Amino acid sequence: MPHVVVVGAGQAGSSLVVKLRETGFDGDITLIGDEPAPPYQRPPLSKGYLLGDMPRDRLFLRPEAFYAERDIALRTGTFVTGVDTDAKRLHIGAESLAYDHLALTTGSLPRRLPEAIGGALDGVFYVRTLADVDAMEPEVRPGRRVLIIGGGYIGLEAAAVAAKQGLEVTLVEMADRILQRVAAPETSDYFRALHADHGVKIVEGTGLKRLTGDIRVTGAELSDGTVLEIDFAIAGTGILPDTRLAEAAGIACDNGIAADARGQTSAAGVWTAGDCASFPHGPGRLRLESVPNAIDMAECVATNIAGAATDYVPEPWFWSDQYDVKLQIAGLNAGYDRVVVRDGGEARSHWYYRGPDLLAVDAMNDPRGFMVGKRLLAAGKSPDPAAVGDASVDLKTLMR
Repeated sequence: MPHVVVVGAGQAGSSLVVKLRETGFDGDITLIGDEPAPPYQRPPLSKGYLLGDMPRDRLFLRPEAFYAERDIALRTGTFVTGVDTDAKRLHIGAESLAYDHLALTTGSLPRRLPEAIGGALDGVFYVRTLADVDAMEPEVRPGRRVLIIGGGYIGLEAAAVAAKQGLEVTLVEMADRILQRVAAPETSDYFRALHADHGVKIVEGTGLKRLTGDIRVTGAELSDGTVLEIDFAIAGTGILPDTRLAEAAGIACDNGIAADARGQTSAAGVWTAGDCASFPHGPGRLRLESVPNAIDMAECVATNIAGAATDYVPEPWFWSDQYDVKLQIAGLNAGYDRVVVRDGGEARSHWYYRGPDLLAVDAMNDPRGFMVGKRLLAAGKSPDPAAVGDASVDLKTLMR
C-alpha cells in the first residue's frame, strides 16, 4: 500500500491530504506538523483571534477527529529532523519513517530582528503562529504603547487591531512609503489616511536603529535619531520560505523549494506546495504567499500524486482586513506603468495597467470591483481604462 507523508500541517498540508482522499486514494497518509495544534487558519490570528472575536476552536480548519475518520494519521508537535531522498525515508529524531511520496508544505518563517539590535529582548513579538499570538495577547491592553516595525500588510493589520483595542500605536517603515513593495502609491495613500484617522502614527523612510532595554524592551531608537518609550514591539518585516529540510536533503531551492509545473521537486517522489514553493511562471519563477495559492497548489499536487498530470496555473488573489475596510486584490501588479482609480465613495478600486493590458486590481470595500477584475484577468480581457475610471459606468458592462 503506497504511503504519502506530508510535512507541514498548515493550510497547504491540510488541503493536500483532504484532496488526496477525495480523489479516491486509498493508501496510507501521514500529516506531520511541528505545532501542537491541528491545522488552523493563520489570517485570523492577527485580526479576529487577537481581538477576541474568534474563539480558538474556530481557528481549526477541521476538527481533529476529521482526520482520523478519513484514516489520515495526524501527528502534531512532531519535528522532522531530516530526509533521505535516496532511501525515501524521513527522520523524526531516532525514528525513521518510510514514504513512497513526500510532500513538503513547510510554509514560511518570519524575518526576525537581529539580536544585535535588541531582537532577543522580551516583549518583542511576531505574528505567525498561534503560540506567537497567545504570547502577545496579554500585552494588547488600552493605553499601552506599541511599536510596529514594518509597513506591509502584516504590520498594518497588527496596527489596526492595536488601535481598535485602544493602544498608542507607532508604525515605522524603512521604505519611502508603506506597502511600497506590493502596492501602488495610491493604495499606500489610502491606507496611510485610514490609519491616521484611527490615531496610528506612521513614520516612513525611517528604519529601526535598535530596541533598548536590559531584559525586556522598554524603548526604541530610530534611524533619524528619534527615541521612543514603548511597552512592547511587533515585528512585521516579512516572511521567508521555510526551505530548511529541503536544503539539508539536497533538494533544489530557488526563492523557495523549486517545483516543476506539476509540483514535483528535483528529488524523485518529493513534491511541494504553498508558501514554501516556487514554480515556473512566464520566463521565470513565482512564489505566492497566500491562502488561495496554498489551497489550489496543494490540491493540484494531490491530484498529481494520485496519478493526474496537471500543470498548476495560479489565479492570484489576496485579501487584508483593516478596521472596517476589506481589501481584496486580484492579479499581480509587477511591471505596471499606470494606475486607474475608480472612486465610488465607500467603494474604491485601483486598476493596474501595463500599456493596454490589465494586470491587477486593488479593491477597497468594493467586492463587485474585485470580482469583475478577477474574472477579466482570468479571461485575459483588458477593459478600457476610461470606462474603468468612470464610476457611473456599470462594472458588469466591462465583461462584454
